[in-house]
This record gives sequence, structure tokens and C-alpha cells, in this order.
Amino acid sequence: MTASKARGRKQASPFVIGGESVAPGETRRLDLAVARLPTRTRMDLPLIVMHGARPGPCLWVSAAIHGDELNGVEIIRELLDEVDPKSMQGTLLAVPILNVFGFIHQSRYLPDRRDLNRSFPGSKNGSLAARLAHLFMTEVVSRCQYGIDLHTGSNQRENLPQIRTDSRVPMAEELALAFGAPLIMESPLRQGSLRAAAGKRGIPVLVYEAGEANRFDRGAITTGVRGVLRVMRRLDMWHGKSHRGKSAPSLRVESSSWVRARHAGLLRLSVEAGDRVEEDGLIGSIADPFGEEQFPVLAPFAGMVVGLARSPVVYRGDALVNLGRLVG
Repeated sequence: MTASKARGRKQASPFVIGGESVAPGETRRLDLAVARLPTRTRMDLPLIVMHGARPGPCLWVSAAIHGDELNGVEIIRELLDEVDPKSMQGTLLAVPILNVFGFIHQSRYLPDRRDLNRSFPGSKNGSLAARLAHLFMTEVVSRCQYGIDLHTGSNQRENLPQIRTDSRVPMAEELALAFGAPLIMESPLRQGSLRAAAGKRGIPVLVYEAGEANRFDRGAITTGVRGVLRVMRRLDMWHGKSHRGKSAPSLRVESSSWVRARHAGLLRLSVEAGDRVEEDGLIGSIADPFGEEQFPVLAPFAGMVVGLARSPVVYRGDALVNLGRLVG
């Protein structure tokens, strides 16, 4: 008898988190206490526990670690509509708004201006960012074997839907392929990030980057929902009928770099996310507002546009287009 068939005949035990017990086949919304505002109003971290009827792995899916990155919030909402815990193996921990403070103020950062994704693993008695990171590591990450963290571009930048991972981490490569995003980008771990902190505990984490901050992108959301479901199927957690179609093979990007402005002015891009360009190919132009000067922006190497700036007003040195070097 295979392991999955054996699990399929056995009922899961209750899942205990935040002092609450969640029964097999149950979905429960919990609120983990984070802090109190200066007004004494309590601020909580919302958590949805979807505990499968049968034993299996535990996966977390988190969004809005930067409070203005909203696509992931909608991905999780639609994901929860797709999955029925009574037909599930294992446990899904969904955290649609990790940075609740930034989300309320439509800001990337916390009130202390710290980047939550540079504050892990955090500490119980540190700054607000450190305390929130510590709470998430203690209550969520410590209970999971896998994680998916949902992001968008930042600072008026748009990202082509992509999975960022470190292929050296066991299972990360396999899960990245299962997700089926248009791109898989090799991305080293960054000190203080959630992915790095979880990686030190042996937990593979996929980072999904798609779209831009402060707005919904329907294509990015649909790709994200389907990708998470594919990962859940790969982990033998979910075998629902929705989105069974195979995705196109992901392209591989070994590295990327930003093409930066050599002049200040108004940017007019000639490319969109996903376009391929040749070395010295035209990416766009920068002109002054009066039509007196115009400067071409050329690709320093052949590659694919994996991200780009959306603000037309640029200063010298600003990042314009993120160009990825394709493998093969």
C-alpha cells in the first residue's frame, strides 16, 4: 500500500495552533494577537486554518508581507473558495495579510518604517517588525514543512509572473516546477527575509512575484491560484477538479539586472513584461518635457523583460527595465 493510500484511510488528529484546536475537515478563522495601537486598540494577525480530514503535510501561504502588495490577498481568497478541507490531506495555513499595519495604511512598511521582510526571524522583545516576524515564525512557520509567499512589484514597478527560488534548497526546485509560473528565477537567499529564515529551518519556500503594488492584476491572480493548487497536488494535499490543465513549461532565468536611466526626464517604454530583446535593442527613450532632447535606452544584453518601471518620471540612475538572462 502506498503512503498516500494509507493516509487516505486514516483520519487526521486535531490541529492545535494559537491555543485553539481545529478538528479534521474543519476551516477555522483565528486572530493572533500582535500588539496594541497607541489608542489601546488591539491589532491581530488574521489566520485561516484549513485542516484536512486525513493526515498530510502542512503548507502555509502568506500575502501582504509588504502592506501595499495586494494580488496575494486576492489569490488567497480565491484559493480558499477552491479547496474543501473534507477532501484534503494535510493542513493549509493561509495568512492573507501578514503586514496588517502596512495594509491599513496602503504602505510597504510598518509604522516604524521597517521592512518586515528584512526582519526575520525576529525576536519576542524587539521592535514592532521583530515581534511580528517572531510571532509568524513561532505560530505558523514552525508548524509547516513548506511555504509559499506571495508578492508584487514595488515602488511603481511591475513584475512578470515568476517564481523566485534557490535550486540548492531540497524540494524547492521540484515545487517551483509544479507551480508552473511563466518564469523560474534563480534567486539567492537574502538575510532577514522570510525565505531565508525558513530555509535555515530546512523549510523550502517559493516566492511568487507578479503584477504591481496597490492594484489587482487578473492574469497574475489567476496564475497564482492555479500555481498554489498545483503545488498542493504535488504534495498530495488536494486533488480537486479545478484547474487540472497543465501549464506551459516555465522558462528559466539564471540572473537579472536593471537597466538604469542615464538621463532624467520622461520615460517612454517600447517594451512590456515578457518581451524578448536583443543586445543593443531599443527598450525605450527618455525625453525632456519640452521636446528639446531625447535619448534612446538600449538593452545591454539579449534577454527577457521580467520587470519594468510604471512611472514615466525618472531621474538619472532610476531602474527602468529588469532584464533577465534566459537559460538555453
